[in-house]
Amino acid sequence: MTNEIVTDADRYPTLTDAGRTMLRFLREHAHAPIYRNESGNRLTAADVERVRIFEGEVLAADVGWVAGDEPSWSQEFMERCYADVPFYRRLGAPPPRLRDIPTISRADLALDIAQFVPDHVSVDRLINFRTSGTTGHPLLLASHPVVAASYLSFHKRALRRFGIELRHGQGQIGVVLLGHQRECFTYVSVTPTMGESGLAKINLHERDWRDADDRAKYLDALAPEVIAGDPISFDELLRIGASVRPRALLSTSMALSVVLRKSLEEYFGCVVLDLYSLNEAGPVAVFDERAGGHVLLQHRLFVELVDGEGARVAPGERGEITLTGGFNFCLPLLRYRTGDFASLRFDSGEPVLVGLSGRPPVRFRTMRGDWINNIEVTHALRHFPLAQFVLHQAVDGALRLRLAESYRDDADVHEVLRTLFGAGQIVQIDHVRDFGGKVVQYTSDVPGAQP
Repeated sequence: MTNEIVTDADRYPTLTDAGRTMLRFLREHAHAPIYRNESGNRLTAADVERVRIFEGEVLAADVGWVAGDEPSWSQEFMERCYADVPFYRRLGAPPPRLRDIPTISRADLALDIAQFVPDHVSVDRLINFRTSGTTGHPLLLASHPVVAASYLSFHKRALRRFGIELRHGQGQIGVVLLGHQRECFTYVSVTPTMGESGLAKINLHERDWRDADDRAKYLDALAPEVIAGDPISFDELLRIGASVRPRALLSTSMALSVVLRKSLEEYFGCVVLDLYSLNEAGPVAVFDERAGGHVLLQHRLFVELVDGEGARVAPGERGEITLTGGFNFCLPLLRYRTGDFASLRFDSGEPVLVGLSGRPPVRFRTMRGDWINNIEVTHALRHFPLAQFVLHQAVDGALRLRLAESYRDDADVHEVLRTLFGAGQIVQIDHVRDFGGKVVQYTSDVPGAQP
C-alpha cells in the first residue's frame, strides 16, 4: 500500500492560471461552505479534445430507430460485447437477435461489477462511485473521466430543446450541484471544455456552513448559469432566500412532482428540466410536455420495454425500461433492466417514454425532529454486505427494514440506524427470502416525506 499524495496537478491535469484563480475563488470566498472533499476532472489534453468531439456528435445526432425495429448499430455492439466483456463472453456465441439475449439487472452488476468491464479498458484511469437506485441493490459502478465529462453533452442537448445554449466561460460559474444531506460529498472543480468555468458541489444542510445565511449569499455570489439537484435539495433551495437567477434548473435522480416544478419555475423564473438519469447509463431522457413524456437523449442507447419474462411488449404497452448501449465505455449494457416503468411511443419518429414511473423522492423524520435524505440511509448502511434492502417509515415514525435473508447480523444494523435517527428510534428488522424483483427501496407514510 502506498500513501500517494494527490495534488491539483493530478486532479486537474490541464489547469491554467485562470483555472487556479477560479478554484481559489470557490474555496476561499467569505461565504463558502466547508468543503468536505477533493475531486477534479482528471482530464488530459487528449481527453478534453475527445470530449469536445463527442459533444459535437451528441448535439448533431438523430436519436431513435424505426418503430418495431432495432437500431442499425445494435448488432455490431452486441457482438463486440460478447467478444470483449467477461460476463457476456461466458454466455457463448451471440444469438442472431438482440431480443434473444437474457436480460440483466442491478443484482447482476452488484454481484461482481468487474465482470462487466471490457477487456480493452485500462484499469489505470478507472474511477468508481457507489449508488443505491430504485431496487435496493447497493452498487459500485465503473467509469472514466471522459465519461463523467460527457454528461454535459447530453445536458446541452436537453437544454437546446428548450432554446437554451450554455454560454458560461472563463471567470464564470457554469454549474452548481446541490445536495441536502447530513453527510454529502462536496468539492470544487473547473470545466476545461467551457474555458475552465467553475463547478461546485455544495450541501445545503446547515452543518456544512459556518452560518446558515451563507447558503444564499454564496449562491448569489457564484451566480451559476445552471443549478442541478434532486427534488429534496431543490425543496430546500426554495427555503433559503437566494436571489440567484440561473438560466435553468436540472432535476435528476428522483421523480420531480408537477407542484415542485411549478414552484421552482415561479420562484427562479427559468425553465426546470426533469431529467431521467441513471448512474448506470447517464442522462437517458428529458421531460417535454409538448411531446407528452420523456424524450430520449442518447443516440447510441436503445430502449426496450419488456414484461416480467424479458419479452418485448407491444408498442404502447407499459413495461420495464430496458437499455442496450450507452456512452460509458467502461460499462456497456446489453438488455439492462432499470427497475423503472413506462410505455414507449413515437412522436414524429422520436421515441418518447410516456408515464415514466421512476424513483420517488423520500425523506425520513428523525427523533430530533429534522428530515434526512434517503441517501443518508444508503450511506449509513453502505458498510454492511447487504445484497438488497428496503426501508419504510410508518406515520408514527417507526422504521421497518427488510433485508435479504443472507444477512443476519441485525445488532450492528440496529445500532447504525439508531445513531442516524436519534435515541429512542424504533427499528424493526425483518428478513425475506426473495424480494420478488422490482421493489421501491424507500417509502414513508409520514406527512411531508415527499417534497
